[in-house]
Amino acid sequence: MKLYVIRHCEAEGQAPDACLTMAGKEESEQLANFLEQYPIELVISSPFTRALHTIEPFVRRNNIPFKIDHRLSERLLSSEDLPDWLENLKETYVNKDLKFTGGESSNEAAKRINEVVEELKQSAHMSVVIVTHGNIMSLLLNHFQPHFGFDEWKQLSNPDVFEIEFSNEQTVVNRIWR
Repeated sequence: MKLYVIRHCEAEGQAPDACLTMAGKEESEQLANFLEQYPIELVISSPFTRALHTIEPFVRRNNIPFKIDHRLSERLLSSEDLPDWLENLKETYVNKDLKFTGGESSNEAAKRINEVVEELKQSAHMSVVIVTHGNIMSLLLNHFQPHFGFDEWKQLSNPDVFEIEFSNEQTVVNRIWR
């Protein structure tokens, strides 16, 4: 099975209802063109507006079955405003059980996105797209590539696409977005 993990295009903010910027809308069209080369059978997206708008052109053009899964939502670091949020986020890559007020630990967020992946691996699908967000995406990639951490998260682009190929022998992860 091949899983294509997509980080949303450029957005106007981090709120669940943040829309894509004008550049993000153009990127979503480029992403749709890029994905045409792959035999995608199903698309599953975070319910956040920026994720939905990222994949909408591809789904519309190709009439691909589409689902929303709340487990693909971005991780909430804290329900409080953290002025030093970047340093706090960095620490969660080291201490994966670290949890701030009203937020999720890295392990908690990784567990929910990995549940989605495990369900897909048990399905009959051979080629699926999931559309999600940078932090939780990095936690998924870290599950398969333990070196993938805070610095690699900082290098992700909007959008970004990784292909994860599962076989009996091994799991291979490749960044395929140009």
